[in-house]
Amino acid sequence: MTVAAGRVVAGRYELSTLIGQGGMGQVWTAYDKRLDRRVAVKLLRPDKVAGQEADELRRRFVRECRVTAQVDHPGLVTVHDAGSEGEELFLVMQYVDGADLSDHLAEHDPYPWQWAVAVAAQLCAVLSAVHAVPIVHRDLKPRNVMVKQDGTVTVLDLGVASVMDTDTTRLTHTGSPIGSPAYMAPEQAMGGAVGPYTDLYALGVLLHELLSGDVPFAGSTALGVLHRHLYEPPVPVRRIRPEVPEALEALVLRLLAKDPQHRPASAQEVYEHLALLLPARGMPTGGPLDPTRPFVRPHAPWPDRARTPAPQPAPAAQGVEKAEKPDVARAVDEVKRLLGEGRITQAVDILGAILPAAAEQHGEHSPVVRTLRKQYAATLMDDGQYRRALPELRRLADERAAEAGHADPQSLRFRYEAAQCLEQLGDPAAALAEYRALLPYYENQYVAGDPELSHDVRRRIGHLLLALGDRPAAHDTLARLLMDVERLRGPGHPLATEIRRTLQWLGQVRG
Repeated sequence: MTVAAGRVVAGRYELSTLIGQGGMGQVWTAYDKRLDRRVAVKLLRPDKVAGQEADELRRRFVRECRVTAQVDHPGLVTVHDAGSEGEELFLVMQYVDGADLSDHLAEHDPYPWQWAVAVAAQLCAVLSAVHAVPIVHRDLKPRNVMVKQDGTVTVLDLGVASVMDTDTTRLTHTGSPIGSPAYMAPEQAMGGAVGPYTDLYALGVLLHELLSGDVPFAGSTALGVLHRHLYEPPVPVRRIRPEVPEALEALVLRLLAKDPQHRPASAQEVYEHLALLLPARGMPTGGPLDPTRPFVRPHAPWPDRARTPAPQPAPAAQGVEKAEKPDVARAVDEVKRLLGEGRITQAVDILGAILPAAAEQHGEHSPVVRTLRKQYAATLMDDGQYRRALPELRRLADERAAEAGHADPQSLRFRYEAAQCLEQLGDPAAALAEYRALLPYYENQYVAGDPELSHDVRRRIGHLLLALGDRPAAHDTLARLLMDVERLRGPGHPLATEIRRTLQWLGQVRG
């Protein structure tokens, strides 16, 4: 199917100009004929929706639409619509009128350091909201940041976080890392587990570029750039721009720490440091597209998103709660219907609302309630609500272990999923400890018939070691895993191929 200007998507969005394309699709400006407005339309490329990858790409695209729509922040593009047309999938977003940050930087040389602070502060507000979901952007760079006419900053391409694998950023078929090497944290480039700390490193690269005029680590090849990210210290920006405040230079160096544990703890913490350097209110702004304008002429401050608010029950769930005798069976049927239609968020709300009524009606430890709680935890995981899923999984694991022992397969599975939550929430040390605690049960074959799960735990351990900067231990872990995978599944198995590429990349960098 040919994509060309003038084509109408979903009978409504007339494509106008191609403004970007990549391995996963294209982005067009378009005209919304129904509401008479300009929009941006992202299409999954037809030639990618074919063969064995079709179902996986569709699943990831649908998740991108859902996850992007979950984040409510003025610094992110708004999702208007999503769907499919024939073999294509589309996502309709707000059209952002302004200049991308790369062009904005090129037009203002040197870039005022106050502007750099204002841009970074706005990006921290966005990242704080994104990380609370939790989502990792994975590709924060000037081309993915727009400076609008009123000076506010808008982040684009959040969907990269969802279209990529949700547990790690894998290497491509060419053996090169996914993303932009110049802005890529060491753990991401090595194929390690990513987290909020990965976006903070990219923010440090971006801030260094705004202040100095260039990225801290450049090179003619991706491998050369990665080597510098891993082993070279960045040049302090005051050597290039002496007028930059010492506190700002120190913050940039912390953001660019090789070890994620030495970076600031959160985007909120970075914002608090930047807030001390922002222009005072009431000062005149300078020129068009001035990113300090939102701070010198502010509207209400954005609230701290570190705490996830309790969800409001869906209307159907509210009706169930208010009934004198809640119909648990009817609610369960409704959940099954919603899940079948892909309406996961509504299913989560109903499950969360019906659980107390079910416990009162059937007993806290009844089979009915236990089944509902398992479904609730699984649905939270599927909806990407890892912060809410974690305590549910831990409770299920503890209760099952108390009944059937710590080697019980179901208890171990709950612990494995809890470790996944820790990984997604950006706590690599805690996730690593949990996976390591689980591994002996699988290696000693207490859990029979699931070698794939055992190999996955070992793979995750290797990726977390990469994320934490322990490359020798990661290399040893992955090398031993490769031997076992090749022995049991053959050298052509996809997991063996993936591990081999990671080890090859790691060997090149070490060399």
